Amino acid sequence: MKLFFLLPRVPYPTEKGDKLRAFNQLKQLSRRHEVILCALNDSFLHEDAVEVLSKYAKSVYILPMSKISIYFHLVQTLFSDKPLQVGYFYNKKTDGIIRSLIEKHKPDHIFCQLIRVAEYMRGVPIPKTLDYQDVFSKNVERRLETSPFYMKPFLKMEYRRLLRYEHDVFEMFDNKIIISAPDRDLIPHPDREQIVVVRNGVDTTFFSPQPEDKEYDLVFTGNMGYPPNINAAEYLVHKILPLVQKQKPGINVLIAGANPHIRVSVLKSDRVEVSGWVPDMRKCYAKAKIFIAPMQIGTGLQNKLLEAMAMQIPCITSSLANQALEAKENEEILIAETPEAYAQHILFLLDNPEKAKKIARTGYEYILSNFSWEAETDKIEKLFQTH
Repeated sequence: MKLFFLLPRVPYPTEKGDKLRAFNQLKQLSRRHEVILCALNDSFLHEDAVEVLSKYAKSVYILPMSKISIYFHLVQTLFSDKPLQVGYFYNKKTDGIIRSLIEKHKPDHIFCQLIRVAEYMRGVPIPKTLDYQDVFSKNVERRLETSPFYMKPFLKMEYRRLLRYEHDVFEMFDNKIIISAPDRDLIPHPDREQIVVVRNGVDTTFFSPQPEDKEYDLVFTGNMGYPPNINAAEYLVHKILPLVQKQKPGINVLIAGANPHIRVSVLKSDRVEVSGWVPDMRKCYAKAKIFIAPMQIGTGLQNKLLEAMAMQIPCITSSLANQALEAKENEEILIAETPEAYAQHILFLLDNPEKAKKIARTGYEYILSNFSWEAETDKIEKLFQTH
């Protein structure tokens, strides 16, 4: 089968969750199908991107998005009924290029990642699959609670528009997939049960237990320019860490990940390291005694938890983050809802290394049994066979 992959971002390097998901789906699907990759690009293109992606796609098209064009279309979108996230990625010139590529390659099926590129598919008479991945409307609604007052009117507008758009694009696609059952249940459409849950996997040959001296008590990783991660980093340093330091003043923390926002950078101190981009995230996991992801907002499956658990690091997170992961509380993972509960879990794991190892081991076994890129991508292939 010839597949046309349409993505809002170039899926290399895989420093963001959507890019990681797209890259691995591309890698798996290319084993049995001819893939034509078309990706929009609004930032610096990694020098190895085309070479790496060409290993899996027969043709690779990178469509640049200029900042001027983005700004112009965002202003236009303000006076429409479309979400700003859609307006950011859409313009008529790019629409024409995409349609000409579809006409040139004549694919059997089109696979689109995120509603951000759905507009390009209006009226295209080819079987199509949409990966909602996350529920953007819910994500924006949760951000409303912690956003400054001057952002609230824009976020409320975006929330209403996303609700409507997530409903409307449902009818444009033959197949729909999403990252978790809790996310599926938040899609504002009466036939949401038709959406197939396709979880992320983790490469357990790459992310595997590694012997390493423990330099840090806690580590938190992720794209540190992403609002839910910014919020979680602040929550960790301002709310959780002071409580732990009352009993263990020498505790140290590593916050690692690309694009640290200024709100994350200023968290740096004698006891908190903010690393920014690291070439191999495994080192960060392996050097820490505990992985903590105190997510307060956001949706979807946290890849950081999959990776840490695959490396046999004991993990602490929120019930919000565990909704998609579905790990067993107090056996495979520890769950907290308040700064006090997080602090208690941290102190417990630090004071009971054997019990920490047991949780790490059961978490590791859970990941091995339930999060395979191969098995999850097979679900997508079955959908291609129906439409």
